[in-house]
Amino acid sequence: MSIPDLQTCMLPLLDLASDRQEHAFREAIEELVDGFKLTEDERKARVSSGELTINNRIRWAYFLLKRAGLLEATRRGHFRITQRGLEVLRSRPAKLTIAFLKQFPEFQEYQKLAASKAVATRRMRKARPQSPVEELEAAYRRLRHGLAIELIEAVKRCSPTFFERLVVDLLVKMGYGGTREDAGHAIGRTNDGGIDGIINEDRLGLDVIYLQAKRWNGVVGRPEIQRFAGALQGHRASKGVFITTSSFSKEARDYVSHIGSRIILIDGEQLAELLIDYNIGVLPVATYEIKRIDQNYFAES
Repeated sequence: MSIPDLQTCMLPLLDLASDRQEHAFREAIEELVDGFKLTEDERKARVSSGELTINNRIRWAYFLLKRAGLLEATRRGHFRITQRGLEVLRSRPAKLTIAFLKQFPEFQEYQKLAASKAVATRRMRKARPQSPVEELEAAYRRLRHGLAIELIEAVKRCSPTFFERLVVDLLVKMGYGGTREDAGHAIGRTNDGGIDGIINEDRLGLDVIYLQAKRWNGVVGRPEIQRFAGALQGHRASKGVFITTSSFSKEARDYVSHIGSRIILIDGEQLAELLIDYNIGVLPVATYEIKRIDQNYFAES
């Protein structure tokens, strides 16, 4: 058979998880590939990024099934079927498709986010034709958006200790705290009046930043930020960073814009973007180098 498309990969992947056990994603790929009975050339076929084509399609099938709530990640590189996934299998659909997944609210929400970006892209195209470089950039933004969603979900599943270490790694990569060891000693040691940690603003320690890091699912409101601001005043501190895996209410953001202390709010979306920018918890898959002709080289004197 030819290499199955990502929609064709969905039902076999869900079937594989029907035993309700936890499965390693890498092993699941191997089992599915064997079941598809691909030729040697089909097994070796790769997409432009260098990833095996069949692996790429199974990975995207998994991503969409997870967005629809049929599969769930259990820990790094592992997944299992959900109750909804079992109910879908009991209905025995002939094939799972993107159209089928649209019935689930979580998938609808995911599509709304993706659609909003697509609308902006189409508007740009209507305004003026896109060059190949612009089209490449648009594709990159879509891939980055999907990665950000997966990344923040992984952060929410990690333990408080791991989240603390992740914050340390990020701040050190951004140039704060001196060494990782110094930052590690500073963060997580206070737990005093709404302060989770203290980190140097620069390597010399000329000023410090107070931290609050919360793995929340709900919206962080003004009361939480007020408590943090009060804790800063108690320490005679003027700078603070409040990091959450969720989001901040409008009232919380308005509050920090009208107080004397300088408090930076980093929500889950911004946290994911920073992790991607500073290569924390992500790995590069492919690099595309755009080149243009060097006119100086061909200029004959």
